[in-house]
Amino acid sequence: MSKEISELNLPDDVKYTDDHEWARLEGENLKVGLTDYAQDQLGEIVFVEMPELGDTFEKKEEFGSLESVKAVSEMYMPVGGEIVSINEELSDAPELVNEDPYGKGWIIEVKPGDPAELDLLMNKDAYLEMLKGLE
Repeated sequence: MSKEISELNLPDDVKYTDDHEWARLEGENLKVGLTDYAQDQLGEIVFVEMPELGDTFEKKEEFGSLESVKAVSEMYMPVGGEIVSINEELSDAPELVNEDPYGKGWIIEVKPGDPAELDLLMNKDAYLEMLKGLE
């Protein structure tokens, strides 16, 4: 890992999964992306495989993958729901996931099937504790 845990960008306004995705409520939908920790671990991302609009997935189901110069990593749904938007910019600029993981590097937008599932995700402090346990 190139960044120390203390150097990671972990915003307070998102929830985190143990698979290193983040979810931010925007209106009724959730924007979903990869945490700073995960993009840092993967290294330079060269390809993002995304689902189709209208696809539905259960919580924890694989919805796509990221290919970096080091490895391919699956991405998992933070909550169950329907894909209502995908970040088209990533097909031409997958490096946005590295450069701005919580902004321009978002991956999908989901309409949650059960919004209460969001409450089961970790806040920043809990995610930080989990990361410290991985060291």
